[in-house]
Amino acid sequence: MPFSNIARVWALAGLLSCMAVAAHGQTTTIRGFVNDAADGQPIPGVNVTLVAGDGTLFGSATNTDGFYAVSRVPAGTYTLRVTFIGYKTLEDTVTLVADVIVTRNVDIELANTELDEVLVEVERETAGAANVTAGLQTVRPADIALVPSPDISADLVNYLTALPGIVSQGDRGGQLFIRGGEPTQNLVLLDGMILFQPFHVVGFFSAFPADIINTADVYAGGYGSEFGGRLSSVMDITTRTGNKRRFVGAASVAPFVSTLRVEGPLVPGKVSFIGSIRESVIEQGAEQIINEPLPFSFGDVFGKIHAILGPSAQLSITGITTDDTGRLGVNPLNEDSDGITQDEVNYSNTAIGGRLFFLPSSLPLFAEITGSFSKFENEFGTQGNPDRTTNVEMTSFAADITYFVGTTDVNWGLFLTSSTLEADLGGLFQNVDASSESLTEVGAYIEPEFSFGSGLRVQPGLRLQSFPSLGESFVEPRLRVVWNTGMHRFSLAGGVYHQQVTGLNDRRDAGDIFTAWTAAPRGVVPTAQHAILGYRIAPVSGLAFSAEGFYKNLTDLLVPEWTAFPRFTTNLEEADGTARGFDLRTEVGNGRVFQGSASYAWSDVDYESTSRGLQILTGDDAVDYSPPHDRTHQINAMGALTVRDFHLNVRWQFGSGLPFNESLGFDRFILLDSLVNVLEEPGDERVLFNRPYTGRLPTYHRIDVSLDREFRVGPTSFLTLQAGLINAYDRRNLFFLDLFTLRRVDQLPVIPTVGLKFEVK
Repeated sequence: MPFSNIARVWALAGLLSCMAVAAHGQTTTIRGFVNDAADGQPIPGVNVTLVAGDGTLFGSATNTDGFYAVSRVPAGTYTLRVTFIGYKTLEDTVTLVADVIVTRNVDIELANTELDEVLVEVERETAGAANVTAGLQTVRPADIALVPSPDISADLVNYLTALPGIVSQGDRGGQLFIRGGEPTQNLVLLDGMILFQPFHVVGFFSAFPADIINTADVYAGGYGSEFGGRLSSVMDITTRTGNKRRFVGAASVAPFVSTLRVEGPLVPGKVSFIGSIRESVIEQGAEQIINEPLPFSFGDVFGKIHAILGPSAQLSITGITTDDTGRLGVNPLNEDSDGITQDEVNYSNTAIGGRLFFLPSSLPLFAEITGSFSKFENEFGTQGNPDRTTNVEMTSFAADITYFVGTTDVNWGLFLTSSTLEADLGGLFQNVDASSESLTEVGAYIEPEFSFGSGLRVQPGLRLQSFPSLGESFVEPRLRVVWNTGMHRFSLAGGVYHQQVTGLNDRRDAGDIFTAWTAAPRGVVPTAQHAILGYRIAPVSGLAFSAEGFYKNLTDLLVPEWTAFPRFTTNLEEADGTARGFDLRTEVGNGRVFQGSASYAWSDVDYESTSRGLQILTGDDAVDYSPPHDRTHQINAMGALTVRDFHLNVRWQFGSGLPFNESLGFDRFILLDSLVNVLEEPGDERVLFNRPYTGRLPTYHRIDVSLDREFRVGPTSFLTLQAGLINAYDRRNLFFLDLFTLRRVDQLPVIPTVGLKFEVK
């Protein structure tokens, strides 16, 4: 039965839960939330310790919701100490009674003074570019602010593209390839809601401006049992809850986008809201600056309400919508003298979801219930008359439980997802019909985390997924190990992953970013196995170095069959692949005057296909090739300098050339599907291809610079001015080469930017 394994996980979780309650006897637990006293925001990463009279320590750290729990503590009187960089240390005396769980919520203040009733905030702690653990990188708004951006309000995607192992299409297209995976193999979550394509058509922007982000956990692989349904990576993004003390906001204008953010209390101290709107102004701004067409438009709207229901329960409701339109190929104005009409891509995301988390009074656990609805629409073709469309609607529910048992946390959960998938491919893949299907997924996971006194943490996991409508079930083991020993940290992670809901696209054409979502065609479910090994050393304060190696084995991938007809339909075929590599990172600085980082990544992505088209083309039974996102060498260097209230940010990027299709020449062909007079029929042009992706495009490199200064213009208001250069030395980086006409489309040239932001704090 498909549900038998899930029932076993439920039983195992229940057994461990009973063990947790039994182990709770004769000891107690203290738990609660840590918030910023100025605005009521939860603060992740805060150290919470209990100090006994004899100096014995018990401790924990807050999660992304600001929650902490210290369990298996003997009854007695302790000093509760709450510490975090940039904040005043809070100390209080607490008396704990055996078998009585104490909930203690704490507000902590910034370690500075108030001037004229205005709290002047220090820079909140950065997570650190070199602070990576077995593929996991935690990103905070302070990290994002270090990267130059064409918009005065920073965006998450600018920081992501500065991480080693992440390959971007560049300024156009808005898609990310993470350690060898396709964009459709990345799971993107916003407050638990799935977003299918949240990166805008202009590569500088995503649906995640820094102003709304609390933390973003980016798993480049090796993610735990809580996550599933994707082969490559996870981006788990949590948003801010809105200011619960006073009304604040910001508005900004820049050559690419204008933004507005408003937040404040609905019930002071209890209920807050935050809303953000962004709309592109490229036609009025950047297009006028460089005097060339930029046929892109995009926007996003975000809103969230957060309520404290009591000392032990909180509820949030989040909604977001995005829209994108653009033409990426050689003829952006559709006014070509050769009569070539450029296709247009349109896509949009809509999602709404709720999160309820609570602390039962008699159990040492953290419980979270989530529900969400997500919708994605994508069209591709001539303007107003698309020939390919796709539509996805997904409803999800999940329950996640964490039991705290001394040095062991037991994480387990249940999930249910119902999806409706529609796709009309316009004959793109001859062996895949237009389809409309419904899919139900149900599953469970369990993932205990064992902590040992030597700094060793071991987190084995098991995830079970069942698709009753398809009669399929998958068992996915996972493992994560972290060993902190003084200045050194060793880590490893691995697991097995499946992707039943698959994105189909045709990578033969760089101007086509259309993606059709469907249940794995022909009953072939792509599978991946991950392995990551990492090391980090921080010998002194302000200096850190890390190194990671990774390997991904990919089977049953779905790729277009290789033919000599790149502008015509093709077949969908299977391929296997591997992605392997390593990255090196270093970081220096204290975050106040100077913060700098540099990274180097090497990777090798290889696919093997036995498609009939390749066999005919090459004469080989199996053909190895590098897919178009295989970037062998990648270098990123960033620096942020603060002098006399001026903030200077610089980033340099370098990437070796990506694979492309070399042509051997041109000819003309006549399709003999009827009685044809070959003496009168001239035929159609055709490109004669070499073996797939044997060529390499030129190297990609550029430098971006921004300089800003904040001025106080009122008791609670500030004005920030920014000036910058995108692609400062005007490198002519290639985006797309049309093999029929040999015409090229480049990334954006040098663009001077000026931004203005007004903010009430």
